[in-house]
Amino acid sequence: MRHQLREFADDAALARAAAAFVAQRAVEAVAAKGSFAFAVSGGRTPWAMFAELASGHMPWPETIIFQVDERVAPDGDDSRNLTNLVRSLGAARPTIKPMPVNDANLDLAADQYAALLPERFDLVHLGLGPDGHTASLVPGDPVLDVSDRLVALTSPYQGQRRMTMTYPALARADQVLWLITGADKREPLAQLVAGDTSIPAGRVEAGRSLILADKAAT
Repeated sequence: MRHQLREFADDAALARAAAAFVAQRAVEAVAAKGSFAFAVSGGRTPWAMFAELASGHMPWPETIIFQVDERVAPDGDDSRNLTNLVRSLGAARPTIKPMPVNDANLDLAADQYAALLPERFDLVHLGLGPDGHTASLVPGDPVLDVSDRLVALTSPYQGQRRMTMTYPALARADQVLWLITGADKREPLAQLVAGDTSIPAGRVEAGRSLILADKAAT
């Protein structure tokens, strides 16, 4: 997959640019088909982006947010992507489809979440880990080879299991937006841009890809 790369001086400038890009995509999608299907990952930079979006002009009533991945942890836990997403949105009220990570049968819950996913996402936000992971697709995990499910469970990673979209689900994205910050991302970012499929992020396929990165990462 070919990537467009834009560099920013700091995280604040990156978050503002990301918010502007998301808002533009949202307005275009709503004008074209009446809704905006947006899948989001976790991380500090996207929460800053959402804080910018919450105070801007977004078609929130027509926006449907899906989770790319989530930790198996209790509701309201600070480690949960959902907790930080809701906190960042403030008074904004899109429709949020949370991953059911507290269900007793997580494999069944993953299949049920997969059934909610649209045929196409207008936009999917992804991050990049120092080890080259994206979503919760981490090096060496069997979930990397799942091709017959849209949502699956990982092995424990950094002490927690995760529910994550798989590569077939991410391939439903018309546009991917990567937000990448920090010097520890320099090597995996170079690999991503080069199309190196030895890292999990390098195996993502989508219609279009835009990378917003800070100077430390580039």
